[in-house]
Formats: sequence, structure tokens, C-alpha cells
Amino acid sequence: MSDNTTATQPAGVRHYSSLGSRVFDTLNIILLGGLALITVLPLFYVLAGSFATEGEISARPFFLWPEKFVTSTYEYIFANDTLLRSLLTTIVVTAVGTVVQVLLTFSMAYPLAKRYLPGRTLVLNLVIFTLVFGGGIVPTYLVVRDLGLLDSYWALILPLAINPFYLIIVKSFFQELPQALEEAARIDGCNEMGVFFKIVLPLSKPIIATFSLFYAVAIWNDYMSPLLYINDNSKWTLQVLVRQLTSPDAANAIGALDSAVFFPQQGLKFAVVVIATLPILCFYPFLQKHFAKGVLIGSVKE
Repeated sequence: MSDNTTATQPAGVRHYSSLGSRVFDTLNIILLGGLALITVLPLFYVLAGSFATEGEISARPFFLWPEKFVTSTYEYIFANDTLLRSLLTTIVVTAVGTVVQVLLTFSMAYPLAKRYLPGRTLVLNLVIFTLVFGGGIVPTYLVVRDLGLLDSYWALILPLAINPFYLIIVKSFFQELPQALEEAARIDGCNEMGVFFKIVLPLSKPIIATFSLFYAVAIWNDYMSPLLYINDNSKWTLQVLVRQLTSPDAANAIGALDSAVFFPQQGLKFAVVVIATLPILCFYPFLQKHFAKGVLIGSVKE
């Protein structure tokens, strides 16, 4: 009877064999649920605060639903050239930087995946060396300055163009691709560039999506690079502006505003944080189907 019952049980259904197993799962759910609340509650608080009045933000230390919904903060943001310019700058730098960094990383990883490449071991050792030792802020700044990249958007892209850890993972992924596909393409008349763009890259969509997300998030959240290399406040990115808005001298971050002009200072901080976070949250679901597979690809041998 027990054998028949076991045979008809749906696949994937877990059966609790002991009290300890049930207690463990219950504690697991409580712990993970608590961690999820700790993560989500601040996001909801910031979102609610961006729609609340200045008086409510000052009077209530924490709330998840404003007593009165107002959109004056967002109206102020979209009517202010400084905030819109910073948002557009960040979007453009993130888009261009992601394309450049992914292209350079994959273009370097592909030849390094070929064991017959002369000097391959030396180059790989240099790449691994950079994982442990970095040039530091001052030498990097001097290089950027001597290249004439100060106050240039390229200073936010090129110094971090290739992440050595990502490069090694992509190289390992390329080594796992079937060599027969590349040989067949060469027999059909493809050169190395044709093999790379027509065969290798179309097979690499999961890992391209994964590292595009990694690079995009890193560029979007980058605060130190624009702080070091951008002196012109008209070229500020959104992260620098968020930092300036959370400082006591927030009015100067908006630009040359008249001191009598009112702007929702507390709500503005919340709203700018929402705007700085929302694009990445919207971008992630489109890459989610590739994300789990792409993270593991190239890191384990099958």
C-alpha cells in the first residue's frame, strides 16, 4: 500500500519525515521572511516619503503610506534642468559604457581562450595580477589627466573598461564552446572576426546578458569616478547629484537658485533616490531568464 502511495505522489513534493525537518523549515521561512522585510521596508519607506508632504516627513519618523499623496516633488524634479540633465547623462554614460565594456571584455576573452595564441600565458598572468594589485586612486588619476580625459565622459568608462574577474569567466565560457562549430565556420569561409560575431556571440547570449547587467549596474552606481574626474557640475551624474542633495548645502546642488524659491528638500532626497533606483529595477526583469544560467556559465566544468 505504501509503495503504491509513493508511486502516485507528484514529483517535486517534499514529505516531512520528522519533527526536526518541519521545525527547520519553519525557522528557515521565518528567518528568510525577516531578511526580506529588512530589505524591502526601506525601499517602501523611501517610495512613500517621495509622495509625502514636507510636514509629514518631519513629523513621522517612519511610515509606509503617506496620509496625503502629493506629486510636487516629482513635478519639481522634471521641471528642473539640473536634475533632468544629470539623469540623461547617467543614462547615456551607462548605455555607452555597457556596450564598450562588454565589447572590450569579450573581444579580449575570445583570443585568450585559444591555447595556441602566442604570449597567452603572459597576458593571463598579467590579468590575474590585476585581481590582487591595483594601481590606486592617485596613479589612476594621473593617467586619466595625462590622457586628457578630465571633465570627459570617457573618464567614467575607459578606466574600468575591462573587469579582470569577468574576463576570466568569459574566457572559460569560450573554452567550453564546441570547437567543431568554429571549424565548420572556417571551412565555409569565415575569418576570425566572422567566427566571433556570427558564431561565438550568438551562442553567448546568457553570459552577455549577465555581464551587461553587471557592468550597467556598476556604471549606474559609480560615485567615485565622476567625483574624481568631473569638475564641471553641468556634467554631474545622478549619483553625485544624490550625494549633493543629501548634504546640508543641498540648494547649491540644484544650481543657482534664488534663496526665496521653495523646493521640497526632504521629499526631494527620497524622490531622487527612487529615480536613481527605478531604472535598474525595471531593467533586471528583462534579463532575469538569462541571469541564473549566465552566472554559472564558465565557472564550472560540465
